Amino acid sequence: MKESGVSPRLVSLLTIFSISLLSCSANQPEPTFEFVEATLADVQSAIESGDMSCEGIVGGYLRRIETYDKPSGLNAIIFTNPDAMAKAKEIDRKFAAGETLGALFCAPVLLKDNYDTADMPTSGGSVALKTSIPPDDAFMVRKLREADAIIIAKTNMAEWAFSPKQTISSSYGRTANAYDLDRVPAGSSGGTASGIAANFGVIGMGSDTGNSIRGPASHLALFGIRSTLGLTSRDGVIPLAFDRDIAGPMTRTVTDGVKVFNVIAGYDSADPYTELGRDKVESDYTAFLDADTLQGKKIGVLRALVNTDDSDAEITEIFEQALVELRAAGAEIVDPFVIRNLDEHMNASNFCARFRYDMHEYLKSLGDSAPIKDVLEVLDSGQYSPYIKDRLSFFGAGPADVHPKDLETPCPDFPDHPGRQAYLADVMRSMDEAGVDAVIYPGWTNPPAHIDKAIEEYKGDNSQLVAPATGLPAVTVPMGYSDGHLPVGLQILGRPYSEGLLIGLAYAYEQHTQHRIPPALFPELE
Repeated sequence: MKESGVSPRLVSLLTIFSISLLSCSANQPEPTFEFVEATLADVQSAIESGDMSCEGIVGGYLRRIETYDKPSGLNAIIFTNPDAMAKAKEIDRKFAAGETLGALFCAPVLLKDNYDTADMPTSGGSVALKTSIPPDDAFMVRKLREADAIIIAKTNMAEWAFSPKQTISSSYGRTANAYDLDRVPAGSSGGTASGIAANFGVIGMGSDTGNSIRGPASHLALFGIRSTLGLTSRDGVIPLAFDRDIAGPMTRTVTDGVKVFNVIAGYDSADPYTELGRDKVESDYTAFLDADTLQGKKIGVLRALVNTDDSDAEITEIFEQALVELRAAGAEIVDPFVIRNLDEHMNASNFCARFRYDMHEYLKSLGDSAPIKDVLEVLDSGQYSPYIKDRLSFFGAGPADVHPKDLETPCPDFPDHPGRQAYLADVMRSMDEAGVDAVIYPGWTNPPAHIDKAIEEYKGDNSQLVAPATGLPAVTVPMGYSDGHLPVGLQILGRPYSEGLLIGLAYAYEQHTQHRIPPALFPELE
């Protein structure tokens, strides 16, 4: 018999250890909780049934991050919250004591690195702010914590949220796509998108100036929502363009995203735009989670964003199949749907380069501890990734302390911006004339770019073209996969403050198709 090289004493110890494990498992039922694709309802049911503690849930997600994120090269997570386990234990204590818990109790949250957290640094993807700890939480972070959600980690983002193409920061490097590590997750919320897709948490939070919730959600088979400008607060979220910025959830299911939206939507005195939507918030967005919502709804197909000159043939085919699925779920398809003066509006120069001013206001909110006083200081210091130098100069144009509306050539805020209001009016008039309830198109007409060709292969980004300029709400929901594994998203655009309807339409489509499949690279841990 061949010698094993293992000492008899070690064999004896291993045998005793194995018998002990078997004895323990014989006396205690094995937890049935599975982390891959777990929903908020799964988390809370496991706690309520006694199968798992909140501490066990949070510990399990932290173990997934440790096991998979950096070792795989995904790099979605920049750091974990050192207080996460203590907060989980506190939830367990409250639950054991019979105390009332919030609607999101024990929801493990992955938070984009532009949301202020008073207990952790917030860098906005810039090494210049890498050690900056804000004096208080962002409005949405406070709401999440009040609902007993637990921030377990912060996620990587494109530096200053400048890039819709890729997620690279000077503070924490580059994030890959969880479905294919050789592809981009898009930007700027790519860390949140890949982290949630890989099941490193249950709730993801991103921000969207032009693309950055819906674009990454499309590339990672997630539900993402860009709400009507004015319905949700951006206070405490590092700005890119305050008259376009939106913050909100990115989740694996529509239901989980809506549960979060219920908590974070609403008026905030610190965000003047929320005065616009002060009386427009629904009392309960989960009431719109109806699988029959598509029945009898008229859905317009915006062909101008489908059959483009450079659209990928397979993605176009997937979109055509989505139309078949929508009809099967009861929708009436209006094809084509045409927006008045669309080309003129899409080509109009209606973007206010107000980043320097908005950052000046944000940096003032940090008080005396702000690492910099003017964002253009980073150009002089060299504290930036080379790929953003031109964008830093473009977005940083104009004085730091003069509102864009007061410049010699004024750039008014959204409610007073003639070009943006004309675009909005044309979309509304076109929808009314066609009698459509919502408008659809692919989130991207092309697959995720290869990670080493993120700039050259960037094309087909439809998220930039209608919703941001008009202030309209739009959601993204999975509609299939190109090349067998690369997610493709369906985008649904609605009228102002029609979030309830959009939620219902997305939910009905999700329930009838069940397109989401988890990425194969991050299976359940033993």
